[in-house]
Amino acid sequence: MTTNRYLAGNFGPVAPETTAVDLPVTGRLPEELDGRYLRNGPNPVGPVDERLHHWFVGTGMVHGVRLRDGRAEWYRSRYVLGDEAADVLGRPRLPGPRHELFGGGSPNTNVIGVGGTTLAIVEAGGHPVELSDDLESRRYVDFAGTWAGAFSAHPKVDPATGELFVAAYSPMFGNEISYQVLGPDLRVRHAARIDVGAPIMLHDVAVTETRAVIFDLPVTLSADALSAGYPFPYRWNPDRQPRVGVLPRHGAAGDVAWCEVSPCYVFHPMNAYDLPDGQLIVDVARHPRMFATDLQGPFEGPPVLERWTVDPASGKVAEERLDDRSQEFPRVDERRVGRPYRFGYAADFGTDGPNPGGLTRWDLRAGTALDHHYGPGRSTGEGVFIPRSAEAAEDDGWVMSLVYDRNTDRSDLVVLDARDFGGEPVATVHLPTRVPYGFHGNWIPTGP
Repeated sequence: MTTNRYLAGNFGPVAPETTAVDLPVTGRLPEELDGRYLRNGPNPVGPVDERLHHWFVGTGMVHGVRLRDGRAEWYRSRYVLGDEAADVLGRPRLPGPRHELFGGGSPNTNVIGVGGTTLAIVEAGGHPVELSDDLESRRYVDFAGTWAGAFSAHPKVDPATGELFVAAYSPMFGNEISYQVLGPDLRVRHAARIDVGAPIMLHDVAVTETRAVIFDLPVTLSADALSAGYPFPYRWNPDRQPRVGVLPRHGAAGDVAWCEVSPCYVFHPMNAYDLPDGQLIVDVARHPRMFATDLQGPFEGPPVLERWTVDPASGKVAEERLDDRSQEFPRVDERRVGRPYRFGYAADFGTDGPNPGGLTRWDLRAGTALDHHYGPGRSTGEGVFIPRSAEAAEDDGWVMSLVYDRNTDRSDLVVLDARDFGGEPVATVHLPTRVPYGFHGNWIPTGP
């Protein structure tokens, strides 16, 4: 019996890779949905030290469902073949360059589709792994040799230019972070190293139409945690002043305007956009602190949705709490990234640690929130919005997420109508196994 909650219940790993075809569906899948829903998360393949194990480490496993012509054609789960996973599973190691510190790590945090390429990605130094359309690991990538150093679990894609904006950290960088802009061809177009004065943990970045926002918050590399053998050695640093940095989207280190915020930690912004007077709106899921007492996962009190009005000219930030409910994994319509927006979606994070529940749809214009509950014993994580068409309104489409059912110990892919968010699901795709609680995923439509 494990004492580590992130190895128990639906946080615990599933051993076999699974393939199932012609999945049963309750309801009716919209014909417009032609693509793959993919979700990544840690699924340790080898033995772990329960006392030191952290939710953020462990072999990546990507879960995917292929939808087309109103059918759920397949479900697949596949390990992201880092060197450890390849060795344990008796498979050949992948070709491609490895990060000198992490070797053949297994990206376990997100999975994205860019320019016809599917990438499993992670932060802190691991190279992305390219996946085939059916989720087999192909190779490590370094973006045609244009990239050196860490990537991020959260590149922001500009919907107008197709550029990817990345803020990355690595123990190899010392006190610097790496800010990069990649083109839709997955080659680096712009890069800057920014000295932030400490080896910080930096999970995400926000962008507007003109600027990028860097989160320099008080979680730093801990020498004591390193020496004690913790695989995730970042800790809360109460002596460090939290701040956000604002720079032009193709700016240099000297262009950053730093603005102080009150002590907190932010994994994920919901969105950001410019105001006419030069200020910025940045909406975030704000944690009161991070990795101060809970050394196995991300909980030091419930995270809440806040709106930060950032003034680079004065160096000040006005912080406004939008709601007291516990929320994480915020998402928006990807066509509104960096632009003024109305609707956002977030998962119930629970009040006693990561304890997934339902989803919430925020109407930021009206200042209202609408919950969707999946029923007794059923819980979900991050929701992904898919527009009905390229020209559809911001709320005209579907919200898709994986839902775990404790009653059956299996998971479903559930599709909600964004305009009838509290109503019955449009469709529920029944999977043959459970999908452990993980991190991030995306809808990847079929290309032309």
